[in-house]
Amino acid sequence: QVQLVESGGGLVQAGGSLRLSCVGSGRTVGSYYTAWFRQPPGKEREFVAVVIKNGLSTQYADSVKGRFTVSRDNAKNTVYLQMNSLKPEDTAVYFCAADVSLGGTIDATSSYDYWGQGTQVTVSS
Repeated sequence: QVQLVESGGGLVQAGGSLRLSCVGSGRTVGSYYTAWFRQPPGKEREFVAVVIKNGLSTQYADSVKGRFTVSRDNAKNTVYLQMNSLKPEDTAVYFCAADVSLGGTIDATSSYDYWGQGTQVTVSS
């Protein structure tokens, strides 16, 4: 079992950058698929990016490709989401998620058993 705590959210102007962090406690995050999801106001939670369990590959939602970068530091038991060229439509609560063995696709919320509490990102125009 792993506990996840996100940080790094805030208010930023369009075109700016933020880096989110997700610190794991309990088991090492390197043992898990670790992903970022977001939930815009009034909308459902959606997939953003994932680090595949072995850490050798990543995948992104089309809406963030080329702007966001997900990475993992196993020594610090931390997953990061570097967000550049932010747009107002990136405004959302961002959640970190993890699972040892996905029971479904990597972009489905139902595939992940462990979630953080979320951190708010607001991008002003």
